[in-house]
Amino acid sequence: MLIFVFSLPDSEEKPTYIRFLVSNAAAGSVIGKGGATITDFQSQSGARIQLSRNYEFFPGTSDRIIMISGGIDDALKAVELIIAKLLSEIPTEDGDDAEPRMRVRLVVPNSACGSIIGKGGSIIKSFIEESHAGIKISPLDTSFSGLTDRLVTLTGTLEEQMHAIDLILSKLTDDPHYSQTMHAPFSYAGVTCH
Repeated sequence: MLIFVFSLPDSEEKPTYIRFLVSNAAAGSVIGKGGATITDFQSQSGARIQLSRNYEFFPGTSDRIIMISGGIDDALKAVELIIAKLLSEIPTEDGDDAEPRMRVRLVVPNSACGSIIGKGGSIIKSFIEESHAGIKISPLDTSFSGLTDRLVTLTGTLEEQMHAIDLILSKLTDDPHYSQTMHAPFSYAGVTCH
């Protein structure tokens, strides 16, 4: 008698993506000389890392978009590698033992923001309490017609931000609206300013 065992892939390996903004200088640092850094980060994490071209900015900013895709664990590893690299390049004053901090701005479709805000802000409040990171969701910028993304700004140490990103990404990955936008990472060509 043959017994077949089928294992369902667990949610950790559900394909997902995350997008966030970086300055042009930071994008150069992430890419590295001849693409060495980005190639290394992809092989270390197992995730795919893409950057918008140096003239493709998020509307209303001069920042480029990084998109990381893969399983949740791989995507989180890639985000951590990138943020740690950028944090390591922040100049510190002599004798300053404080952990370097920076702002991370995630790009989230407006249609999926409700899943991380929750009723009366309950989910985002719990994420802030659990991660100790600052989390702010911008309103949809109506001065750009066709813009359907909002910015989620995170502040805190690397550990706090990564905890917040883990909570946010896990919630977004379960939202059907979120996966629908996975195949259009840098689609701002039709977005115009009023």
